[in-house]
Amino acid sequence: MSQENLHETTAAPKPDGPFRDRLLFWFIRIILAVLHLVPYPLRIRIGGWFFKHIVAPVAGYRRRIRVNLDLVLPNIDPVEKERLTRAVPENFGRTMIELFSPGEFLEIARKTTLNGPGLEALEKARVSKQSAILVSGHFGNYDVVRAKMIDQGFDVGGLYRPMKNAFFNDYYVSTISKIGQPLFQRGRRGMAQMVKFLRSGGTLAILIDQHMGQGAPLTFFGQPAQTALSAAQLALKYNAVLIPCYAIRQEDGLNFRIELEEPVPIGSAEEMTQALNDSLEKRVRENMDQWLWIHRRWKAAGSPE
Repeated sequence: MSQENLHETTAAPKPDGPFRDRLLFWFIRIILAVLHLVPYPLRIRIGGWFFKHIVAPVAGYRRRIRVNLDLVLPNIDPVEKERLTRAVPENFGRTMIELFSPGEFLEIARKTTLNGPGLEALEKARVSKQSAILVSGHFGNYDVVRAKMIDQGFDVGGLYRPMKNAFFNDYYVSTISKIGQPLFQRGRRGMAQMVKFLRSGGTLAILIDQHMGQGAPLTFFGQPAQTALSAAQLALKYNAVLIPCYAIRQEDGLNFRIELEEPVPIGSAEEMTQALNDSLEKRVRENMDQWLWIHRRWKAAGSPE
């Protein structure tokens, strides 16, 4: 979700993948088309059910969730662990269908409440034309924050990592662009545009919870987790306020609550990034089923995945 505003979406690679990529793309398109025949609330529930009962077992997600939980929470209650192997894919499925339902999703985002001291800090930054960086993880539905802040008049942009399937990548980018623009593809050109935007006083939205081979050996849930320092480095270089933010799914499974935390105090890039990891860990512990435990987050810790 790393974002940036240049009023133009960076073009994704032209679809030129193998036949199987094209086949998978059309399979997903057909499923999404069928789902769009039903009302939004039912569509989201079906998406959660499909990922929970069909995708997760076939793709090996349940095993990966267990591996991650055993690594960082070896004493977790077995019943809770098994619950999470089903609840995590369900949240992921709901999130995916939400992102591919931009019209209804935007309506949900618009009525989502904003809470926390970070909102005041962000407002001050906007008034003084100071740049800001909103940092989150694959938690709840991270794009609710971006959609809500754009609706509130904030100039928010994002950097995305292109998918391996170029056919699906084009469709994905065109869809999430309807939630808010611009989006910038990770790479030299996209990063240059992102920096230009940030220097102009824009607000950037970034996810930092994926394994980065060239990242710093920080910790997450008490285990080594290679983490990109880029958010903190950009904040230090361009005097941007660095704010942890989260869109927390509510009990009805459809609505959210946004929390904007206190800005991270200025320090070294490592100290500031560790503070972001700690903030996310606290939120995950409060809502264990809303983080993407499917990620291979702890490769440096010797996870077999």
